[in-house]
Amino acid sequence: MDMGMATFDDFLKLDIRVGEIIQAEVFEKAKKPAYKVWVDFGEEIGIKKSSAQITECYSAEELIGKQVLGVVNFPPRQIADFMSEVLVLGIYAEQGVVLIEPGKTVKKGDKLG
Repeated sequence: MDMGMATFDDFLKLDIRVGEIIQAEVFEKAKKPAYKVWVDFGEEIGIKKSSAQITECYSAEELIGKQVLGVVNFPPRQIADFMSEVLVLGIYAEQGVVLIEPGKTVKKGDKLG
């Protein structure tokens, strides 16, 4: 699939931050298996909700305390009865979606750049 070339300015439009998952539960009403997750992006951004299709590689319990990367400046998206406010980033791997995590613990809200 040809997605065309993106410019560096296109990349700069994305606000990708580190957050910590503080709550996760099975999203019963989602069409595809998913979790509702609440991610704390620190004082500036606060807690944002996301619907994440990551059930193949993670249990809800093991997500708590995990640092993840998320796009925080997409418009909110209604998924069933849940408003998803942030896109948590992952890799479409053979075993399922694998979350992108910083290699070391960093401050909530730190920006990818």
